[in-house]
Amino acid sequence: MSRGFTSQMARNIFYGGTLFFVLLFAVLIFDTEQRIPERSNAAAITPAVVRGKHIWETRNCIGCHTLLGEGAYFAPELGNVYKRRGPEFIKAWIKAQPTGAPGRRQMPNFNLTDAQLDDMVEFLKWTNGVNTEKWPPNIEG
Repeated sequence: MSRGFTSQMARNIFYGGTLFFVLLFAVLIFDTEQRIPERSNAAAITPAVVRGKHIWETRNCIGCHTLLGEGAYFAPELGNVYKRRGPEFIKAWIKAQPTGAPGRRQMPNFNLTDAQLDDMVEFLKWTNGVNTEKWPPNIEG
């Protein structure tokens, strides 16, 4: 004799499924937390990187650029700019702004010193070393 689908069966499926997914979520959180130190590149933080990050923050670079996927989408992603362009190009580009090219977005000239440019490049080099698991998939950001 078939009794069909009872409310007790539905309750058991609900509670069992909830427990299963709560445990799965906890395992995923634990795994992620264990992998953060190896992916974060924290061991490579130097005083120059800290100074470069300070320049990044005080000039509000994230107001136009994205860095590792966070920020505005007005200007290019800079998480891998060190690999794409190299340190000398980055310094020259920042110094040459605004370019005055018609029809192009213009970056302001922050009048950074050579030491500040070196620090900014060190910060961008550090961000390039963060393991983003190949994100963005396109090297050009």
